[in-house]
Amino acid sequence: MDRHKELTAAKLPDDLVVDILSRLEYKDFCRSKCAYKAWSAFSSDPDYRKKLPNKVTPGLLFQGRNKSAIPLVSLFQQIGEIDGILADVPHYEHLELLDCCNGLVLCKYSSSYTTPGICRFVVCNPATRQWRIIPDTHPKTDDPRYVTILAFDPSWSPQFYIFNFHLEHHHGLIFGTSKLEIFWSESSTWLVDDKWDCDISVSHRPHIFLHGIVYAGTARQEVVVFEGLEEMGDGTLPYHWFIDMPSDSFDVGAFAHGCFGKSSGNLHYALPGEDGRSIVVWTLYEYAYGLWDWIVKCHLSMTDAFGRDDLIYLHRHGDGELYWNCDYWIIALDLEKDLVFLSDHRREKLLSYNISTAALNEIPNPPVRQDVASYKDRT
Repeated sequence: MDRHKELTAAKLPDDLVVDILSRLEYKDFCRSKCAYKAWSAFSSDPDYRKKLPNKVTPGLLFQGRNKSAIPLVSLFQQIGEIDGILADVPHYEHLELLDCCNGLVLCKYSSSYTTPGICRFVVCNPATRQWRIIPDTHPKTDDPRYVTILAFDPSWSPQFYIFNFHLEHHHGLIFGTSKLEIFWSESSTWLVDDKWDCDISVSHRPHIFLHGIVYAGTARQEVVVFEGLEEMGDGTLPYHWFIDMPSDSFDVGAFAHGCFGKSSGNLHYALPGEDGRSIVVWTLYEYAYGLWDWIVKCHLSMTDAFGRDDLIYLHRHGDGELYWNCDYWIIALDLEKDLVFLSDHRREKLLSYNISTAALNEIPNPPVRQDVASYKDRT
């Protein structure tokens, strides 16, 4: 787009732009949102959102331990389960769901032609039925283990990024990270960081991509923050730094699952309280340059939601060892829609908790004990 056309488009009134965009097919609308950040922002505006094309059903993507098909469970009961959401992807029968971010889905795949020890990824867009096979990575061992994160935000950039952490492990125990690989979709290449701190283990959850910055939880109750992704075109690796998790979350964070969320441009973190009877939601704020802290935003009563208060308890393992357990995991946090998604391990159900009404509703689906359950937004 030349400079004259850019200036002309920038001068159009918002109402006129929304009227034009509303006439597009959803696939074309997705492409148009990448042209201007202001156009992408219309999707989050409550006055404009209903007028714009919206063909994607919000819901939960999940997959069983047997690496079966990856259906989408709609949040609207009248729609129910949608099968074959990724049916157009090659090697569909061998897909393993890893992550999703703002409408893109990251899977790992294998086939009879896949070389052992090689990790292959594919990124899919269920809305447009498009997919992209990512170049192979080459691990140092024959038994690789990874934590893999997808980062994509069309309001920030039309490109996506994949962070692939190679884990150091022995007899099933994780001892750290051997190296970090980062893929940038525009160059279609992996950059390798061999100087990554081997003592830091990034967790599968929580993580989030916000304002071009990746936030990922670690086993040391810290958040590792990656910035400078826009400089990868020069072959420069993003730099990283750390933020401590909320101090009063350390004990529960060792065995319970928390989750990041975002609203109004702010980063939030949700985790069961020390007795599990409430979920504590914190907001991250910068109180001085480079100095960050967490403030409590709200408490959500789980005693009222579940109708009981024995939600955290000591559990005896098969070998007789006792360890703490929480009956529910936090799968996703969506403060803009006033929703928290939970998995109830006692009843093996997926649940949605409405923050405004304090109502706990069951989401119809197969048993919750899946390898992966990810919230997929409309974006």
